[in-house]
Amino acid sequence: MNIVGVFQEVLYFAAVIYTLAFVLYGIRAIKGPTTADIILAVDCLSFDMAAFMVVLGIYFKSIMLASGAIILALWAFMLDIYYTKYVLYGEVEV
Repeated sequence: MNIVGVFQEVLYFAAVIYTLAFVLYGIRAIKGPTTADIILAVDCLSFDMAAFMVVLGIYFKSIMLASGAIILALWAFMLDIYYTKYVLYGEVEV
């Protein structure tokens, strides 16, 4: 088996693992008993989606997916900052 075949098998395995993670995070985001659980699930979902976009970008040899992944990761980081400011100070100022 050549290196390209092994690499494609690893990408398929990663896709299956990420899909399972998306389902589990989605369940936690819907059923989360507290707001912190929901925010954490959405945060993990968005960071995993960014990583999955990079994996797809490698598979399809597309740089545009990597650019979208960077934007999605920055959005998730801003979500963390705004939620933390809300919990600490009770308001979100720009």
